Amino acid sequence: MPVYQYECTPCLVVYEVVHGMNDPPLASCPRCEGSVTRLISAPRINRHNFSGPTEAKYAKVSPQQEVAMERDLQRVDERIWLPPPVKHEPWD
Repeated sequence: MPVYQYECTPCLVVYEVVHGMNDPPLASCPRCEGSVTRLISAPRINRHNFSGPTEAKYAKVSPQQEVAMERDLQRVDERIWLPPPVKHEPWD
């Protein structure tokens, strides 16, 4: 199943949620009950067979794009993993 990212702007939190394509999205922030926006992220694939994620990240990036990427990475967002809900009784 894919990993979806939802951002709560007032809390500065990014929630990473695993759910199916047909499952309902995260409706509200678990902390403040405010609205969340879904972030668009790149899929986790290694198309060009790079030896590591850093090499793949900076393979064809101009210096201006590299500075912009680093600025985005230095945001103060907190990342929280929300596990998928259990849809069965684990003791059955």
